[in-house]
Amino acid sequence: MKKTIIITGGAGFIGSHVVRLFVNKYPEYRIVNVDALTYAGNLENLRDVEAADNYIFEKADILHTDDLERIFSTYQPDGIIHLAAESHVDRSILSPLDFVYTNVVGTVNLLNAAKKLWGSTLYPQPSTFPRFYHVSTDEVYGALGETGLFTEETPYSPNSPYSASKASSDHFVRAYGETYHLPVIITNCSNNYGSHHFPEKLIPLFINNIIHKKPLPVYGDGLYTRDWLFVKDHAAAIDLVFHKGNNLATYNIGGFNEWKNIDLVKLLCKLMDEKLGNVKGTSEKLIAYIKDRPGHDRRYAIDASKINKELGWKPSVTFEEGLAQTIDWYLENTEWLKNVTSGEYTKYYDLQYTKR
Repeated sequence: MKKTIIITGGAGFIGSHVVRLFVNKYPEYRIVNVDALTYAGNLENLRDVEAADNYIFEKADILHTDDLERIFSTYQPDGIIHLAAESHVDRSILSPLDFVYTNVVGTVNLLNAAKKLWGSTLYPQPSTFPRFYHVSTDEVYGALGETGLFTEETPYSPNSPYSASKASSDHFVRAYGETYHLPVIITNCSNNYGSHHFPEKLIPLFINNIIHKKPLPVYGDGLYTRDWLFVKDHAAAIDLVFHKGNNLATYNIGGFNEWKNIDLVKLLCKLMDEKLGNVKGTSEKLIAYIKDRPGHDRRYAIDASKINKELGWKPSVTFEEGLAQTIDWYLENTEWLKNVTSGEYTKYYDLQYTKR
């Protein structure tokens, strides 16, 4: 019988890349995509694999324990890759409880379902099955000064409701590993970018705004610094950690790629002008500095040397190469971008998708 992997949040940005990779790379696995299809979940992201023999979609909310009980009973998963989450910092400031429910309670619901299915058996050595893989963020570590990097030993110090909710979910995953001997593993990643990204985040938002000649809102002085990770590289790292990582371990995944926001925006403007045939400097004129948001961490930077040394992972592209590929994808998929920004994509599940 095929091994069954449940991927939660598989219709989202990172999740769809992970689902696509696993469906195509592992025909011997049965991949079950569990997604509630909230505003950032989009089945159009998976049109190219939805007819695959080893792919199944289940519309379900991880807050609904009855749904999880049915899914776990039906598919008897051998592994779980948990990506379902509320992830936008601005939204967390406006509605923190939504993040507590999905990111904390939803994660605990999944842990309980896994514990019930797998029982209490400690796997002290690397072992692919069973495995509960929790995908988290570097934001749990808080903010850095002008120097230094986040390592796997950096103390947690979250500064936004979003990062606090993810920190809490990380702690629950680790606690279930220690208390109930679940075979858990955690990764904390830096900012992802690439295709199929919901345009509320910086890079797809600004690409869309430049196309439509709308303002490019830059928080504060624009000197906030982030490490950027190409989403396909992140999916490859998830694949590697899932199959080769140590149980009860944490791995940081980063792009070795720090950029100040304003420098990133100016590079994006330059590349967009070149690709759109604009006069040099056209898009930069759209930059508009706006009031800073509360709890805005000054700098994140990840030390990804552990996953490099232990598992051999490293980014496959430079930021300039990845950004150019990303821009090309959005310019070649304007219909996808139009559907997402208009909300038209929400009709895809009802009209075009028949659950198998």
